[in-house]
Amino acid sequence: MAISREKKKKILEDLKEKISKQKAIIFVDFTGLKVKDFSDLRKRLKSIGSELKVAKKTLMGIAFKKAKLEIEPKKLPGEIALVFGYKEEILPAKIVFQFSQENPNLKILGGVLENNFIEAEKIIELAKLPSREELLARLVGSISAPISNLTNVLEGNLRNLVYLFSQIKVSK
Repeated sequence: MAISREKKKKILEDLKEKISKQKAIIFVDFTGLKVKDFSDLRKRLKSIGSELKVAKKTLMGIAFKKAKLEIEPKKLPGEIALVFGYKEEILPAKIVFQFSQENPNLKILGGVLENNFIEAEKIIELAKLPSREELLARLVGSISAPISNLTNVLEGNLRNLVYLFSQIKVSK
């Protein structure tokens, strides 16, 4: 179905605005994905402050050129959707990767991070990295481990002393 010139201009302006606000873009091929699954992915992305946008490859190419990004969407296979990460760079990749594991019809094709195109393998590697919160929790655990171990050792000596006194009391 042909799109009117006015509608194309509106889509192009919308894409330019989204590209200017983004921290990361992920290209996905959604060929064969059911509408219900597609809606589920949109909801998951919206919950983390990201967005999924479908547009024609030619309009994407024009929007990328105007944003001074060297990306050719026409070279990517299949039907393409763009996942825009506005708040975080890695969390949208995690959500899309997790969703692609559940739905094999969704394929990660690549992405844009720091205004450079990144291959799908790198996006998947990023998605497999632990989140910031997980890394901070590990750091706190590593820092507090020596202190908690020391308190356990000192408590052991006190416990043994109390046990010794209770045995003396029982024996008398």
